[in-house]
Amino acid sequence: MTGEDNLVQGRPETPSGKSPRATHHERILSELKGRILSREWPPGFRLPFETELADRYGVSRMTMNKVLGQLAREGLLVRRRKLGTFVAAPRAQAAVMEIHDIEAEVRALGLHYAFALDRRELRPATPLECDDARIDPVVGWQVLFVRGVHLGASEPFCLESRIINPLAAPGALDQDFSREGPGRWLLKEIPWTAAEHRIRAVSVHGAEARLLGLRSDEACLEILRRTEIAGTWVTLARQIYPGSRHQLLARFSPGSAEG
Repeated sequence: MTGEDNLVQGRPETPSGKSPRATHHERILSELKGRILSREWPPGFRLPFETELADRYGVSRMTMNKVLGQLAREGLLVRRRKLGTFVAAPRAQAAVMEIHDIEAEVRALGLHYAFALDRRELRPATPLECDDARIDPVVGWQVLFVRGVHLGASEPFCLESRIINPLAAPGALDQDFSREGPGRWLLKEIPWTAAEHRIRAVSVHGAEARLLGLRSDEACLEILRRTEIAGTWVTLARQIYPGSRHQLLARFSPGSAEG
């Protein structure tokens, strides 16, 4: 039985032992926080809509909005316009699974940043993309494909090719990504609950070599990243960095797990 099932079936609104003087705000805040911290509502769980929660608890929408807003400020919820309210990933988990913003990386180096869009189109996913994103192709179903170059001081810093699931990120269809890269937009707008990275050395050819300003067959570093929310894939990104200009750095402490 899911956390929402429990809510639908009418868990008592006043927890056992709760003072009858507790306000509606305090009572609802305590119960929702308990659902989150107990993992009854796990990371990525989408809450019922605000109006629906207000009706179920017999309070005004304003009261429910204040409760959800407080939980969001405490880092327990993530609220996204048009998408809903989601249980946030625990802070420790978010740090481990951090996804870096390439614009921030470039600016951290003291370089002027720009994004140059190469292609943006709605099209069916390729067989390779379906395999990498672990999606089942459906006749007539399309993904949003975006390819562009992240520039640092007017030089190619990273080539990014990405497919986005319009069902998970419908707002992406309204973005032209001519100035802001899709990765930055997704980080701001779409909550995610799981991600995986695959890193390997590759050689670039054709359009990819041209966009990066490299010779054909030049060695590069490729990061393939898949993210999802509550079991639904959001995006598959392929980022290619010129091998001669980049390196991976990892730091470990003596307390790190062995093996």
